[in-house]
Amino acid sequence: MKLALEPLAAVASVVLLASCSGGGAAPSSSTGSTSSASSSTAASSSSGGTGGAGGQSATGSGGGAGGSTSIPGWTLVWSDEFDGPDGSAVDPTKWAYGGPQDGQYNQELEYYNPTTDNVFVAGGNLHLVAKALPAGGAGLTCWNGACQYTSGKIQSKAPGQPSLYAKQFGRFSARMKIPAGQGVWPAFWMLGSNDDTATWPVCGEIDAMENIGKDPATTYGTVHGPNASNQNAQLGGSNVLGSGALADDFHVFAVEWKMGSVTFLIDEAPYFTATPALFQAQGGTWVFDDHAFYMILNLAIGGGWPGSPDANTTFPMEVLVDWVRVYDAAP
Repeated sequence: MKLALEPLAAVASVVLLASCSGGGAAPSSSTGSTSSASSSTAASSSSGGTGGAGGQSATGSGGGAGGSTSIPGWTLVWSDEFDGPDGSAVDPTKWAYGGPQDGQYNQELEYYNPTTDNVFVAGGNLHLVAKALPAGGAGLTCWNGACQYTSGKIQSKAPGQPSLYAKQFGRFSARMKIPAGQGVWPAFWMLGSNDDTATWPVCGEIDAMENIGKDPATTYGTVHGPNASNQNAQLGGSNVLGSGALADDFHVFAVEWKMGSVTFLIDEAPYFTATPALFQAQGGTWVFDDHAFYMILNLAIGGGWPGSPDANTTFPMEVLVDWVRVYDAAP
């Protein structure tokens, strides 16, 4: 467990985004489309802008070290505290290794390695580690040739299998410390558990947290769903720390998902709420009220949104996850 820094002010602003993915590729890597606070592009991942419903500022506190699980108005129903032996694999009753392995979505550059070389528990944290590969990719092949990097991804549903854990509505939260650097793309996100039959974006996607290393203080939260042509429509917000970078300390990233709304928070401060009316105004169909979603944690490298690592990007780098906790709204 890590101690929190002193409270950091956070600034929020709102931008509504909508875009269509050209090829309909599912976002089985970091998320889906990409965009910034001022524009959106097709693919499948984040959004831009931020704010509360009207752009009010949010104040966050760095994310307290994971002691109490009590949150007023919520009842804990599932958690992983990542307290296994150092060097051990994740709990297979809760997590599966994520795919696809070859970075085929979003033009990413990593190979998701399903071993404890890149995904392991140590020191009370989950470690998702990205490593640079030697020329030739150490025999690993990615969509663009020899793989350049390995990294880690876990999800509470193995591809093509029933969910290990999925839930409709609730509070989904993770206490994380993410890396900084050009070309890195950590994420905590969710996909509809019907994704084996209702392909993306029809299954829906909720991005509780995305960050790209070139925006070291910015958290992006987004929902993705289909438009009238079953292509990607998205709506989201972002939050900018008042000082420092997200990589400086642990932060708690959360969504509070209820019938007709998904609210995004950092360190208990809400900064954006997606609703059916806002989503429909962007041409999207709201697909977040009728089925369960499962959780995903990953560290992507490269891709159309963050761009590729450069000479200043240092490997290995890692995401640390203190805990993941899921709550029901208290009666």
